[in-house]
Amino acid sequence: MRHLLQGSGMASTWQKIQEFYKWALENGDPRTDPWLLVYSPLPVTLLFTLYLVFVALGPRLMRKWEPLRLKGLLTAYNLTLVALSIYMFYEFLVTSVLANYSYLCQPVDYTQSKLGMRMARVCWWFFFSKVIELLDTVFFILRKKPEQVTFLHVYHHGTMLFNWWAGVKYVPGGQAFFIGMLNSFVHIFMYLYYGLASLGPQMQRYLWWKRYLTILQLCQFVAIAVHSSYNLFTECPFPKGFNIAVFLYILSLIVLFLNFYYWTYTRGKWEKLT
Repeated sequence: MRHLLQGSGMASTWQKIQEFYKWALENGDPRTDPWLLVYSPLPVTLLFTLYLVFVALGPRLMRKWEPLRLKGLLTAYNLTLVALSIYMFYEFLVTSVLANYSYLCQPVDYTQSKLGMRMARVCWWFFFSKVIELLDTVFFILRKKPEQVTFLHVYHHGTMLFNWWAGVKYVPGGQAFFIGMLNSFVHIFMYLYYGLASLGPQMQRYLWWKRYLTILQLCQFVAIAVHSSYNLFTECPFPKGFNIAVFLYILSLIVLFLNFYYWTYTRGKWEKLT
């Protein structure tokens, strides 16, 4: 009897998972469902699983090989992401201005209007940029720089992938535009820094502003936290669950980036003084 009950419980759990999966598929935005990687969470889940496998096994596989230089590829990759970030920032900003978006409370425009579709498309591009950015980790491992593949690095890349899959699937626009716009702006400078660094040691004297790049990232997270928390205490026709999720997620990034800032820029100087 006990085994029958356990079997029944497992069957019931599996049935609930199937029902939730069906609900997740069928309750997305029909405008974005046909777009690449959007309809089902399975493709991005598979992609992320392969990413984690490479993070775990890649450094071991590279022990037998010399680090790859990839200088030209890295420069082209980073400058391409600079160009993509400029495009996305422009689209987020211009579309929100033309559509008279509120920077305090903005519901999603689910219509087929020109501006509604334009915002949905740039949200998809932002999501897809997170797919492309998984290559950051791949390049670190191929160049045998495992110290760069920290928990913060993997956590940030993986969670942004799923966060923005959900954003494009269910809320492609509305309040979410503010996150994409700010992050695209920051990534213009971040990938410009990486692009310059890929040119070789002779560029080091021009890269004194790395610390300020981290500060810019932290300012971005604080702005997003304030933006999302405002709507936790006011009535806004944007899904409150998404705002709560964004707020909690951004708090985790603030903590992790503050820890990174402390260990990278503050602790070393303090130890020298003492």
